[in-house]
Amino acid sequence: MAYPATFNVTPPGEYDKAQVVLRVVIIVVLSIFQVGGLIFGGAYLLLPVMAAILISQKGAGQYLAEAEQGPAKWLRYLMGFFSYMALASDKMPASDPEAVVDLDVQPNGEPSIGSSLMRIILAIPHAIVLWLLGFIFAICWIVAAIAILINGTYPGWAADFIRGYLRWTARVLVYMASLVDEYPPFSFDADEQAALPEAPA
Repeated sequence: MAYPATFNVTPPGEYDKAQVVLRVVIIVVLSIFQVGGLIFGGAYLLLPVMAAILISQKGAGQYLAEAEQGPAKWLRYLMGFFSYMALASDKMPASDPEAVVDLDVQPNGEPSIGSSLMRIILAIPHAIVLWLLGFIFAICWIVAAIAILINGTYPGWAADFIRGYLRWTARVLVYMASLVDEYPPFSFDADEQAALPEAPA
């Protein structure tokens, strides 16, 4: 069974170099003030807490039924922003995040308040691996930014790594939002199986 959350973003054929320079400046400023980690860390901690609050107010069934208008929609905006800053897209997800990224979520399971909050602990291995891979991501991003500014092209290997990193991040964030029960795979691949087998019924 394929993982019930898929993510993809397609880099544009031609980049607006002024937009690339703007993103380089923003990333440098965020790096100086060490804000980048706070954004991902905030999402990592805030998503399970918000899911637990919404589940307590609406119930699990209603929470999952309204996922497309609520949590999944906000995750598309977040992943659209991450994709824009990662140079994987040349558009901000201002009014239509689906025009920027393709995040397809098939909500499932029976989330509870406790299981939502427990995901903060369960996802620690993913947080550690993504943090370590973040150093390689930073190198790929620098190379991609330089290549785009010099000759207007995005190196294929850098685009693949960055897209895979964003895909992994999206699956973890969907899991953290309690939209799917399956533990996310440790993988960059587009069509990946769940990391753990389903429990017998």
